[in-house]
Amino acid sequence: MNQHAKIRIGHSACPHDCPSTCALEVELLDDKRIGRVHGAKSNSYTAGVICAKVARYADRVHHPDRLLKPLIRAGAKGEGQWKEASWEAALDLVAEKFIAAEEKYGSETVWPYFYAGTMGLVQRDGIERLRHAKKYSGFFGSICTNLAWTGYVMGTGALRGSDPREIGKSDCVVIWGTNAVVTQVNVMTHAIKARKERGAKIVVVDIYETATLKQADMGLVLKPGTDAALACAVMHVLFREGFADRAYLEKYTDDPKGLEAHLSDKTPEWAAGITGLSVEEIEAFARLVGTTRKTFFRLGYGFSRQRNGSVNMHAALSIPAVTGAWQYEGGGAFHSNSGIFKLNGELLEGTKFRDPSIRYLDHSRIGPVLTNAEDALYGGPPVTAMLIQNTNPMNVAPEQRLVKQGFMRDDLFTCVHEQFMTDTAKLADVVLPATIFLEHDDIYKGGGNQHITLGPKLIDPPEGPRTNHYVIEELGKRLGVAHMPGFGMTERQHIDVMLEKKGLGNFDSFKDQKWADMQPEFDSAHFLKGFGHPDGKFRFKPQWNGGAAPNKPPRSMGIFGPVAQLPEFPDHVDLIEVADAEHPFRLATSPARNFLNSTFAETPVSREKEGRPELLIHSEDAAELGIATGDRVEIGNMRGEVVLHARLFDKIKRGVVIAEGIWPNSDHERGEGINVLTGADAPAPYGGAAVHDNKVWVRAAAYVQSTGAFR
Repeated sequence: MNQHAKIRIGHSACPHDCPSTCALEVELLDDKRIGRVHGAKSNSYTAGVICAKVARYADRVHHPDRLLKPLIRAGAKGEGQWKEASWEAALDLVAEKFIAAEEKYGSETVWPYFYAGTMGLVQRDGIERLRHAKKYSGFFGSICTNLAWTGYVMGTGALRGSDPREIGKSDCVVIWGTNAVVTQVNVMTHAIKARKERGAKIVVVDIYETATLKQADMGLVLKPGTDAALACAVMHVLFREGFADRAYLEKYTDDPKGLEAHLSDKTPEWAAGITGLSVEEIEAFARLVGTTRKTFFRLGYGFSRQRNGSVNMHAALSIPAVTGAWQYEGGGAFHSNSGIFKLNGELLEGTKFRDPSIRYLDHSRIGPVLTNAEDALYGGPPVTAMLIQNTNPMNVAPEQRLVKQGFMRDDLFTCVHEQFMTDTAKLADVVLPATIFLEHDDIYKGGGNQHITLGPKLIDPPEGPRTNHYVIEELGKRLGVAHMPGFGMTERQHIDVMLEKKGLGNFDSFKDQKWADMQPEFDSAHFLKGFGHPDGKFRFKPQWNGGAAPNKPPRSMGIFGPVAQLPEFPDHVDLIEVADAEHPFRLATSPARNFLNSTFAETPVSREKEGRPELLIHSEDAAELGIATGDRVEIGNMRGEVVLHARLFDKIKRGVVIAEGIWPNSDHERGEGINVLTGADAPAPYGGAAVHDNKVWVRAAAYVQSTGAFR
């Protein structure tokens, strides 16, 4: 018998923090082992295509370094000495430490900390149920979406947009601020379809020649943080040359005359001096979108990760409102569909017993929080106990030296529930082994598409790892809240509740269906019945101070950053870390093709393909500094300094440097990674992490002859 005849196919969803949330077909070799992973051909968004790192998922599931047993720290923090423990003993210790911390400082001293290591709703969000039941400190999850979502919704009033599958029906696809080939491959699936079937032009706007920009018909490489200047100059040309759809503007937008007057001096010449683009490039882009009604703007996250990121997003989003592209199939704009799903997580997250008097802490500012910065603690006690699931802050959070200083505190007890010994797990007091997505039940929603997708358990985990849900349930018992609503239920029961309240059946019936397409009908997706603001108008004049946003900070946290400096209309605003004499370069920490944040940095093929931590630098800048390809370079700012290897790269503006990927700290020469250099200040108006907005100096790493090392 052909051995391949024994392979069964299981259906799931990619769990990672990626907008695509691909529908998957998984080769099941037996009850415990998988083979290759494929994209589901019958899913209209995934369309059979997934990224290479997920196709190789067996490398991760069956990795020899997976955590398999609970561990309790046996030496000093970070020393790497552990003793194995039973699950019962480890969980008893966690509960004991949490109770002791509460008795000393009150419940707010405990901070459950999580994020998007899995996008499965049950395994990701169940930690909130424990938080609310115990009145632990709130979690303001700001690191990924806030700058982008705030800018988008300030314009549209709702977090949705044109059906992303309409990219395939477009005559011009503008991919702005996202390296889709690397971070959301399905965008390219539909864009290439439009090119092949319709002769569509693909425009890519980014800060260096990425894998996506290499595929563009028109590639615009601009300086970081200057996207709004480009957008304003494009709209200036649209008005000047008669490409603005004045009838659409009058019907659907708030102040088109005010916008036109504001843009009168935002010429291509003005923008060229800011962006580093030529006047000819700006005008060619404007004329292309002005003469192509079916222009689809696919707006990413990357260009929003600046201190003026919300302004950049809103400005780029304003262009299709000026052209009226929203009126056409294959036109308009899309950033995220996260606002369309509305699955009821009340029972899962325990929202009914949320106490509004409990403080929130900003998860992007974990460094200041753990080092007891007064403005980060909001008047409450120090954080002295943490449960961490689905995230690796010792690697991905900004201002790493502060983060490490906080985790090294003797009075902080940390429990990390993880799949591998991450940089965060290395500094924990208790490490619990976690299952991988194919080893438990969950349900997913796709912000980059329109599907709710089931992820049922397909294989048994190795002996040892337990689910996030199990940990929350067991701690609930030990902490005295297991009797409260939402506890005592299985993963499938929670999924049943969410599906039934949405009218989508239950786990068993949905398993046959695999996914549900929740895309709003055309007029709603294109806002032809009005935008999401009360007056139905697209807002060229955002309400930056207090306006609605999908992840607005709780009232107790207030507004963040220099809100008064945000512009009335789309404009370039210098809130970024502008290069200066001491820091003549601008650094962006862009995604690597074979990693996903800090995930996949442990798998051999991904590591081999990425090579080592490198700094992309223009050859003319390198020559002035006496740096050649392969040289060790030191890069730093007021937050610290790290050592990388130089790679000369001329498809970038002079004065800009790029460090791709979040490598484990141990892969860097001094054991410190790139996020030593990123800032943890909260940008206006509603926070976020401006990880691509860093002024730095660069120099050849000095060699110390006495030690034979570089410093």
